[in-house]
Amino acid sequence: MSIDGYIDDASGDRLLLSGEADDDQVDEARASSDAILVGAGTIRADNPRLLVRSADRRAARAGRGLPPDPLRVVLSSAGDLNPDASVFTAGDARTVVYVASGAAVSARARLRSIAEVAGAGDPVDLCTVLADLSARGVARLMVEGGRSVLTQFLTRGLADELRLAVAPFFVGNSAAARFVGDGAFPWHASHPARLVDVSQVGGMAVLRYALTSRYEPG
Repeated sequence: MSIDGYIDDASGDRLLLSGEADDDQVDEARASSDAILVGAGTIRADNPRLLVRSADRRAARAGRGLPPDPLRVVLSSAGDLNPDASVFTAGDARTVVYVASGAAVSARARLRSIAEVAGAGDPVDLCTVLADLSARGVARLMVEGGRSVLTQFLTRGLADELRLAVAPFFVGNSAAARFVGDGAFPWHASHPARLVDVSQVGGMAVLRYALTSRYEPG
């Protein structure tokens, strides 16, 4: 995010917040995860591949008996995603799309050859998603965004760790998207999150917060 808490500007063009060093840290976090989760808005806006970039990290995963890339997970109420999106076409990683139960049939018809579609309540319930991912062997889940998904995970207290990378500039436009939206968060002035690390990564400051007792340093 920017110094003033935005993850985009209001220009219509994608705002680049991360530098090369920060991107490498993200890649390291991806490689240490069993699955990477984003919302449908992120797929439409950024078209991410959600793959591990480093050949060494991919090889290290394979050496541990894991797929080179983590499972890719998308939350989409209606499942009306572009089948040509990179999350479906780039690399060989598996992709699971969680949709509202009432939209599962139509979403499977649209995506059946490129992704597994699972109904997860109506509307999509995060606890149902997490239980299903656990049953698939996912122990460490990386939630990359966007704002709506991050807000849901944080307001419901479902995140163990929060990593914030702060870019060295301001956006200064209240019409732009902030890191999270409005909500009742478990961490507030009377119950602050625990800051466990601050580091400089390139030109960015990276803050790490332990949000639950399940937090594991590393």
